[in-house]
Amino acid sequence: MKKLTLIIGALVAMTVVCLSCSSKKQSGTGETNEGKVLVCYFSATGTTEKAAQRIAELTGGKLHNIEPKVPYTEADLNWRDSLSRSSVEMRNKSSRPELKDSLTDLSEYSVVFIGYPNWWNTHPTIINTFIENNDLKGKTIVPFMTSGGSNILNSEKELHESYPTLTITKGLLMNDVSDDDIKSWLKEIGM
Repeated sequence: MKKLTLIIGALVAMTVVCLSCSSKKQSGTGETNEGKVLVCYFSATGTTEKAAQRIAELTGGKLHNIEPKVPYTEADLNWRDSLSRSSVEMRNKSSRPELKDSLTDLSEYSVVFIGYPNWWNTHPTIINTFIENNDLKGKTIVPFMTSGGSNILNSEKELHESYPTLTITKGLLMNDVSDDDIKSWLKEIGM
């Protein structure tokens, strides 16, 4: 009888430990306390894609490429040319470049990272297209940016102003950050 009591006690203790672990963030599972993670990104040159891959690896999130219907050419990305596609789009705040896939199934995700390069000290207008074409209400949106020298602050400000009903966390500029820096940021924003 004493052995049976010890076995039952051990099973109860193991069950409690397992239940408490399952309610916490599990590294590499793609889930946080808030739910499943999707790492969306727009990358014109591959730099932001690499940053997105790092975040996906550290969160266990699934990757999703935000692709324009018409891919950007090198000439389109020439910011020194005032007539280049990117220059024209960024001057026109209402510009919404078409997406290859207009809708993304976000239904099973509660945390959506959105990554992009810095264009004209903010996010490219294709990010607005993505946000406006998809239902992000009730989801936590986590911005991240790659840049040749600017910060993410203006983009965060513009996202908050443009989408005041959405839950948008503090973002991260991914330039020269270590995995430990990313983990600290994730912890800071509650991931």
